[in-house]
Amino acid sequence: MSSVVSGLCRVPIVQAPMAGGGSCPELAAAVGEAGGLGFLAAGYKTADGLYQEVQRVRGLSSRAFGVNLFLPQEPVPGTGTGSCAAAGTEPPAAAVELYRQQLAGEAAWYGTRLGDPHAGRDDGYDAKVAILLDDPVPVVSFTFGCPGPEVLEAFGRVGTRTVVTVTTPDEALAAERAGADALCVQGVEAGGHQGVFRDDPESRPGALGTGLLALLGAVREAVRLPLIAAGGIMRGSQIAAVLAGGADAAQLGTAFLACPESGGHPLHKRALTDPLFTRTELTRAFSGRPARGLVNRFLREHGPYAPAAYPEVHHLTSPVRKAAAEAGDPQGMALWAGQGHRLARELPAGRLVEVLNSELRSALAAPSLRGMS
Repeated sequence: MSSVVSGLCRVPIVQAPMAGGGSCPELAAAVGEAGGLGFLAAGYKTADGLYQEVQRVRGLSSRAFGVNLFLPQEPVPGTGTGSCAAAGTEPPAAAVELYRQQLAGEAAWYGTRLGDPHAGRDDGYDAKVAILLDDPVPVVSFTFGCPGPEVLEAFGRVGTRTVVTVTTPDEALAAERAGADALCVQGVEAGGHQGVFRDDPESRPGALGTGLLALLGAVREAVRLPLIAAGGIMRGSQIAAVLAGGADAAQLGTAFLACPESGGHPLHKRALTDPLFTRTELTRAFSGRPARGLVNRFLREHGPYAPAAYPEVHHLTSPVRKAAAEAGDPQGMALWAGQGHRLARELPAGRLVEVLNSELRSALAAPSLRGMS
């Protein structure tokens, strides 16, 4: 196991940070107690909310854990604070307004209002960094970009190891040059947001990304850093496969979302194995950034028209998603899930870590993998 993961946990299993409620202190603590590395997701939380969750994890477990931060997003063209949109493309500000008009019926149906698309772009990043430097945790990971060397160096000085989420070899090289301690290599199979540094407004979400094993091999040849593989992993045999492919550990999100300790909405948990939801798709419908979720009515009706405008679209749709959940309607919720969602098991988090580790040992003992581990 890598130096970043070894010493922090007993097995090469990392619980993915899942912004929006899935990751919570109870889940992170349970995973840590079972020998894995649990994570809190700071995304969409206030700085004080993050601080309180960090303290709760420490009250539940003495094991190591991590915190994930969203990088601040650059202003989108067409808002008056950025450059002009590329020729032939619609200015994002106008596209967001058009999307707002399209979603008016959703808001009326659920008896709510659409959110303010200009509610903030930085997710309280600087305040969260300050908290984590003042009261360090063992690991901090980053999504939607790579922080500057000065931030990574500051975390290193307080003893925090840093992980940057990457989706291409070029992103991996940039993170290595900046001074990251390790990389989370995210394949296109992963549930939730793709961690791509820059979302190309002209790209179609369904055409984005590389499969995990192919990406892992390409990144392994490009950099020398420890790698954590993420994307559709649900079984110990799949962990063995990514370890054989060059990873030092495996990160699982959807697999832990179904656990009773996770903060996921009960409707979301049930949808993972509900025959009504047969597949996943990458979409900008809920947030404006490519994210993989179960295909429901909202995704089908609005996905083709959602602009590449994050976090504007996230803010816009947030009240609708919350109202749908309160109404008990999964068809209006963002049901983030990886491609392996049908393999979800409703096991306590600690038990799931044990089962995954047992499956991993069995897979590594098999003749086909024994020489590759």
